[in-house]
Amino acid sequence: MILQKDIEEFQQMGIDVKTIERQIENFKNGFPFVNLIKPAFFKDGIIIFEKNQIENYTRIFDNMVVNRRVLKFVPASGAASRMFQHLYSFRDKYKGSEKDIQSFDSDNSFNSVHRFIAEIKKFAFYNDLKAIMEANQLNIDECIRNRRYIEIINYLLDENGLGYGVLPKGLLKFHHYNDYSRTSIEEHLVEAASYSKGSDNIASIHFTLSPEHIKKFNKHICLVKDIYEKRFNVSLKIDYSIQKLSTDTVAVDMNNDFFREEDGKLLFRPGGHGALIENLNDLQGDIIFIKNIDNIVPDKLKEQTFLFKKVIGGYLISLQQKTYEYLHLLNNEFINDKKLNEIIEFAVNELMIIFQDKFETLLPKDKVNYLYNKLNRPIRVCGMVKNEGEPGGGPFWVRNQKGEASLQIVESSQINLNNSLQSQIFKSATHFNPVDLVCGVRNYRGEAFDLKGFVDSSTGFISTKSKDGRSLKAQELPGLWNGAMADWISVFVEVPIITFNPVKTINDLLRVEHQ
Repeated sequence: MILQKDIEEFQQMGIDVKTIERQIENFKNGFPFVNLIKPAFFKDGIIIFEKNQIENYTRIFDNMVVNRRVLKFVPASGAASRMFQHLYSFRDKYKGSEKDIQSFDSDNSFNSVHRFIAEIKKFAFYNDLKAIMEANQLNIDECIRNRRYIEIINYLLDENGLGYGVLPKGLLKFHHYNDYSRTSIEEHLVEAASYSKGSDNIASIHFTLSPEHIKKFNKHICLVKDIYEKRFNVSLKIDYSIQKLSTDTVAVDMNNDFFREEDGKLLFRPGGHGALIENLNDLQGDIIFIKNIDNIVPDKLKEQTFLFKKVIGGYLISLQQKTYEYLHLLNNEFINDKKLNEIIEFAVNELMIIFQDKFETLLPKDKVNYLYNKLNRPIRVCGMVKNEGEPGGGPFWVRNQKGEASLQIVESSQINLNNSLQSQIFKSATHFNPVDLVCGVRNYRGEAFDLKGFVDSSTGFISTKSKDGRSLKAQELPGLWNGAMADWISVFVEVPIITFNPVKTINDLLRVEHQ
């Protein structure tokens, strides 16, 4: 039952009552699994460029990007606490007993605490950790010799130390250089300086943040911005936004009734990264690169990353030019059969658009309208890497609720893995989504698309959580590069595996790519 005070709260948050009602219906009915047709393969949804094509699209990007507003969009609001789960678990259990020590010594697997301690000097934050412990009369080497691992972990995670357990990933030191270290935010600034700048020599980058991190973010940017502007002879335009309250979703109990706090207020939860389609929609850009905050590498490996950012950017520009040309024709001139077939061939072979069966039965005028609507959409070129067993989403041909087939990035949680055919299709995928996107968000008239109009609302997600000992159900909006971009024109291009180096656990920073 919706109370008057609930309606007043909705209004304060900018949420329409009908939105809440739809969310309740979603809880009651659930979201359907996606319907996989087949994986996207090479020559069937995934493009692999030859050397001369790589050179050509790089040249196109370098020549044409100066006339466009380019920026990087980096979702960076998540806390880094999940990176340290094995350390938190160890801290809760380790008491220093002989059994504890034997257990510690026996597990030297890559993501073990043993490996974290044994190679602690390889981390970019080591000197900071050592200094703050020394300021508190503790010697890190003595702590290791005396098996006092908990003290080291405490000073890394807790706010009386480095406070890494409560910071966002962007503010953690990832890479060490000769006489200094860089946070992941700084590595993104270096990237922006390379491929996200126009003729005015301004490199633009936009971070999404949680409100509690803004003050520390601003402080850090103030300390480092001038350094990178001078080093790379560029003017850095750095801004940020927070996830809008209007994208929060209401929680329900296990009976699908509103979950209320002790004071009677409704419980709202963030809508997941899919809510960031609103933030993306607000940006004043022409071409927008999207990359996760933790997928960065030190300078020694950046060359391939920069090259393929330009390649997918150049390919996007070339696709846009052709698309815009055809849209002008479709909108303004009579189209003869030869030209119409040329546009159809382009849409099928280069934009990867599948036409419904009814298309062949349409009158010529209706075919023109159909083509116009299919081409007049945001375009994204997505880098894909070969599947090497990483968990997460991948490129598939999917049939939506309307019966339309298209290329989509699909997460495993969206798939009914109990269905043997769907599970087989999922397992046979050859490529993985590293979240490496470049987006064209303006139409052929130069107007910004309303990105909210291209979301497939049926691709949300429901999970079970708990609060104050009570079970609840939470709802996430369609993922940013999944359902939130479901009705975009999507083109998938293979990029080298070296461009994908995420840091999901703190021990990932020990990998050779991050050293």
